[in-house]
Amino acid sequence: MSDYSRPIPASEAQAEQLAAAAQEQEPPTKEWWDDPRMPWKGKPGRADMWCIGLIIATGAYGLLTIPVRPWILGNFSAPARDYILACFSGSNIAMVDIGALARVGQHQPFWWLAIIAASLTSIKFDWLWWWAGRLWGRGVIDMIAARSKWAARTAYWAESIARRFGGPAVFLVWFIPLLPSSIVYAFVGDARMSLRRFLLIDFLAGLVYRGLWMYAGYRMGEPAKDLVNQLAKYSLYLTIGGIIIVFIGVYRQQRRFSASHR
Repeated sequence: MSDYSRPIPASEAQAEQLAAAAQEQEPPTKEWWDDPRMPWKGKPGRADMWCIGLIIATGAYGLLTIPVRPWILGNFSAPARDYILACFSGSNIAMVDIGALARVGQHQPFWWLAIIAASLTSIKFDWLWWWAGRLWGRGVIDMIAARSKWAARTAYWAESIARRFGGPAVFLVWFIPLLPSSIVYAFVGDARMSLRRFLLIDFLAGLVYRGLWMYAGYRMGEPAKDLVNQLAKYSLYLTIGGIIIVFIGVYRQQRRFSASHR
């Protein structure tokens, strides 16, 4: 376990208080890294810099690729679009469409390959949060919780589940809406779960989760296929909406960054 001496919240109210205290702390006056809101303790080393840099990069990647998904949906026909989306983003929509196509008689011999591809794509960055937990312990949890009261509540909830279930929490987090998986991954990293075991549980959970979406499409059949086709029809508007979301996200992040360094 990490040797960080950060308090462990005993309730959601205490988690919110700790998050508010972290937000109110003054920014650094000498070095940018000497900030109590950062996950590390003391001057960061090379591993710390690589880890935080990659986490920031994955956040930017997520924002920038939002418009790509509806573009793929609208510019390729089924089932090609579904397999492309499965490889690109692990799309639930793609899983539903493949299942629906199979139900209406369009045989999909490579449906199993789509599930594997979607699962691998979905977990491609999860190891970063495991690594962050290994490096910073509760520091990474506090960093996420300090974003807002909502973040503090969900972080406390996620940490409680991770403490209660341990390794199986990596599996369960896939099926609990709004639960920040990054907290669970950081917790098991701090608890010294091996990377191999973490990735195995994460991948198996991805297989089951994506498989359930495909099964749902198979059960619904034609209505699910029609819904996906309608989404493809309005893909231009979805792309524009995705671009707007990207700019709003970047603008809000910039405002928060500027406010914290005044």
